[in-house]
Amino acid sequence: MNSPRILRLIGPALATVAAGLLVAHSAADSTTTGKKPADRSVDHQPGSPPRAGGRPGDPLPELTQDQLNDFENGYDQFVNVETVESGLGPIYNNTSCGNCHSAPAPGGGSAALVTRFGHDESGTFDPLTELGGSLLQSQAIDPGVLERIPHEADVIALRKTTALFGAGLIEAISDQDIQALATRKKADGVLGRAAMVEDITTGQQRVGRFGWKAQQATLLAMAADEFVNEMGITNRYFPTENAPNGNEQVLDQFDQIADPEDTADSTGKAAIDRVTDFMRLLAPPAPPRPSAEVEEGSRLFSRIGCAECHVPMLNTGSSSISSLNHKPVPLYSDLLLHDMGSLNDGIAQGDALPNEMKTAPLWGLKFKAPYLHDGRAPTIADAISDHDGEASTARDRFNKLSAAQQRLLLDFLRSL
Repeated sequence: MNSPRILRLIGPALATVAAGLLVAHSAADSTTTGKKPADRSVDHQPGSPPRAGGRPGDPLPELTQDQLNDFENGYDQFVNVETVESGLGPIYNNTSCGNCHSAPAPGGGSAALVTRFGHDESGTFDPLTELGGSLLQSQAIDPGVLERIPHEADVIALRKTTALFGAGLIEAISDQDIQALATRKKADGVLGRAAMVEDITTGQQRVGRFGWKAQQATLLAMAADEFVNEMGITNRYFPTENAPNGNEQVLDQFDQIADPEDTADSTGKAAIDRVTDFMRLLAPPAPPRPSAEVEEGSRLFSRIGCAECHVPMLNTGSSSISSLNHKPVPLYSDLLLHDMGSLNDGIAQGDALPNEMKTAPLWGLKFKAPYLHDGRAPTIADAISDHDGEASTARDRFNKLSAAQQRLLLDFLRSL
């Protein structure tokens, strides 16, 4: 048997990964008591009006009262801890959206890692779907149902939880604007292409923009996918449970809750709809405070070519929500897939090839340590040094900057 190709798995509390063994995650194991995690770091208590004060976890400004109510109800669902009785499992990664999306407030990212695996068949990626791939569910409601990495897997990769701040603004960027970024003239051999994926909520082909591989186009599709794959909660878009390592007999033995487990309440909304409301109405990270040093660091960022992929500003299109309608989006990403050379996870997903990753938005970077898709980089400078493929020229230019210039550029990035 060939040894698994483990792609530079460096990160906090990272355990040994090997074929046939469980992967230990940096996310804390959660109990299923029905208790909620700590409330947002914005002095919010369930039932009290949320505030738009520019702090992480706040709602967008200038929402209507109905929209604020949707945000409030969505927040309560986002931090709700699922139980076996509510449909948790039988295999899952965590018990609540808010358990992983937690830093520095619910809706943020965290150092929590999930595992993807598959098989490299002469350069073609096989997600080993029939064996439970490509996502490993690391926890279970009973030890007898735990998934394990199958011995057929020779590609194993970790992925870090991404932040959701400003997700509604990203969703409101038009497909056409993202596609236009793929065709614009770029320097340094940078290419980039829009990921075309099926939006399961409509059946339409859309430009993907969420996830490390731009595998989801809309927030509702992402919520539905994460409910079934991260918590084992079936819903109207994904009504079928994941069988542990593909074993339907084991699934039948341990899955006792009728599917779909997430159904609409008296208001017509299911849990996935309420979580979507929360994500859509989350405010983006606060912009950096202007200073001469930040401005000079920003100029250096563009001068060495980082802005070819990390495009500083996009704009939303038309939206029925005033706070999302034709608004600037300073996310520092083109939302395109790029060939990242050695900085890839070897996993094909959605429209993305194994060597491709979506340009990670840099807004809120100060909350995202450790860095890169698998948390391998403890510092921003390390993350830049690990860039490869289409980003190699910009990386090399950064390395040639004077120490003072590097410090200015890094201070700028830390301000985002």
